[in-house]
Amino acid sequence: MNESDNIQPAKQERDPENLRELLEQRAGDFGEKHFLFSEADGRRYSYAEFDAVVNRTVRLLAAHGIAKGDVVSLLMPNSAEYIIAYFACFKLGALAGPINSLLKPPEMAYIIANSEAKALLVKTEFLPQVESFADKLSSLEAVIVFDDEKQATEEFSGDGEHLPSADLESDDEAIIIYTSGTTGKPKGCLLTHANLIANARQIASWLGFTEHDRLLTMMPLFHMNAVSVTTMTPLYAGASTVVSPKFSATRFWQIISDYEVTSFGSVATMLSMLLDKYPEGVPENLKTEQLRFAMCGSAPVPAEILRKFEEAFNCLVIEGYGLSESTCRSTFNPPDERRRAGSCGMPIGNEMRVVDEEDREVPFGNLGEIVLRGENILKGYYKNADANERAFRGGWFHTGDIGYRDADGFYYIVDRKSDMIIRGGENIYPREIDEVLYEHPSVAAAATIGIPDKLYGEEVTAFVVLKEGQSATEAELLNHCRERLADFKCPKSIQFVKDIPKGPTGKLLKRELAKQFALKP
Repeated sequence: MNESDNIQPAKQERDPENLRELLEQRAGDFGEKHFLFSEADGRRYSYAEFDAVVNRTVRLLAAHGIAKGDVVSLLMPNSAEYIIAYFACFKLGALAGPINSLLKPPEMAYIIANSEAKALLVKTEFLPQVESFADKLSSLEAVIVFDDEKQATEEFSGDGEHLPSADLESDDEAIIIYTSGTTGKPKGCLLTHANLIANARQIASWLGFTEHDRLLTMMPLFHMNAVSVTTMTPLYAGASTVVSPKFSATRFWQIISDYEVTSFGSVATMLSMLLDKYPEGVPENLKTEQLRFAMCGSAPVPAEILRKFEEAFNCLVIEGYGLSESTCRSTFNPPDERRRAGSCGMPIGNEMRVVDEEDREVPFGNLGEIVLRGENILKGYYKNADANERAFRGGWFHTGDIGYRDADGFYYIVDRKSDMIIRGGENIYPREIDEVLYEHPSVAAAATIGIPDKLYGEEVTAFVVLKEGQSATEAELLNHCRERLADFKCPKSIQFVKDIPKGPTGKLLKRELAKQFALKP
C-alpha cells in the first residue's frame, strides 16, 4: 500500500481564510449536532450553541477594550470555558496566550509580561497566584474571572449580528504559546490562523477523521497537542470533542464508554498508568468497540508498553511527532497495517528532511537533524530576531531533534540535539534549572540531566558542586528549586560531586554524568 492510499475524508473545496470563518461555516453546516461535551459537569454544546457562546465572550472581551492584535492570556484548568476563550480570541482577532497552570507565579508573570498581554482570563482557583504579580505588569489592563461562561457573559447575549468587526487574514497571529528555550528563558511561538487550520486539515486527512468521530481531550489545553489534535481537528472534520479536566486512569474507560469516544490524545505515561490500573484489560460491560486508536506523542512509546497496551485493550497506538513550532503534529504513523512500531511515522502534509551540520540532506538511515517546512510551521518567535535567524536558516525550521529516515519514508527520532528533558510529556530545559541552582549561595557549579524513569520516561536529576567551605543539604537545594520553579521542572534528587566532567572546549559531558548516576549503588 502506498502513502497515498490512506483513507481521507471528502476534500473541502477550499479552506476557510481564518478561524472565525471556520467556526461559522461549521455552525452553519452542522447546526444542532453536538460539538463540545464537558465531561466534568455534563454540559454539552451544539455547533450553533457553541458559536453563540463564543460570540457572547467576544463581546465580553471587546467591552474590556480588547481588539485585533491584542494578547489575552488564558489561565484555566481544562474546561469548556477554556475552549470558548480560545475561539473568542480567534473571532476577535486577538492572540490567545495559554499559560501553563503548573508554573509558579514568577514564571507566569514572565510570560504575561513578555507577551505584553492586555487581559487575562482566569479561573478563580488561580487568582491567588495572579494577585501576587498582576499589579506589577504594566501592559495588563484587565483580569477577567471566567469561571462560568453563562455568568460571565450574561450581559452580552445576542445573535451575533453586532459582533466587533475584525478584518482577519490567514497570516494573522492566533496563538502565542511559550516554549522553553536553551537560553533558559521561554520563547513566544507565534501561530497563525492558517497554521491552525492547516494542521487540523493535515491530521484529519491523514487519520481519516469524519463527522462520525468523537475525540477526547485529557491532555492540558495549555499545550498545542490538546488544542490542535483533539479540539481544532474535530472542528475541522465536523466531528465532536469531549473535554475532561485531567487524565484519570480510574475513570478513563468509563469516559470512553459514556461518550462513545473514537480516539484520544495521550503520552506514554498515560498508557503505562492504564496498564498498571487494568492489567486484565477493559472492565466488563463498557462500550469501547467504537474506539479506533490512541494518538500518542511528546516522547517515544517504549516498544514493550505499546505491545502490552494493544494486547490488553485491543486499541492501536498511533505515534506521531511534532512540536509547538509545527502547530502540533508533523508526522503520524498510518492508522493501518503500514504502521511501524518505534517510528514516529511519515510527514502528514509538511516537508521534512534529515540534514548534517552543513544543512545537507543525508542518505537514508544516516543520523542528522530533523528540519521542517510547510504551512503548519510557525510564523516566528515573538520579538526574538536571533532565535528566528537560528531556527529558520536556509529556509527550513531546525527542530534540534536527531533522527533518520528509512528507505520507505518512515522517520525515527533517536536523540535530541539540545539537552531537553521530556518528563511525562512536559518539556524541561536543564539550563533553566541550572540557573536557579546557581542562585543558591553555596553552589559553585550545577548540571541537570534526565535519567530513565519507568513511569515518566525521564526524571530530573541535578549534579551540584559546592563552593569551598560552604555546605548545603539535598533537602535545602530541592526546596530552593521548588520555591522558584514549577513542580514538574524541579529535580527529584541532587547528587553532590567534586567536579562536573567537561570536554576540551569546556562543554559539560552530560552523558558522563548519566553514567556516574547509573553506577551509584
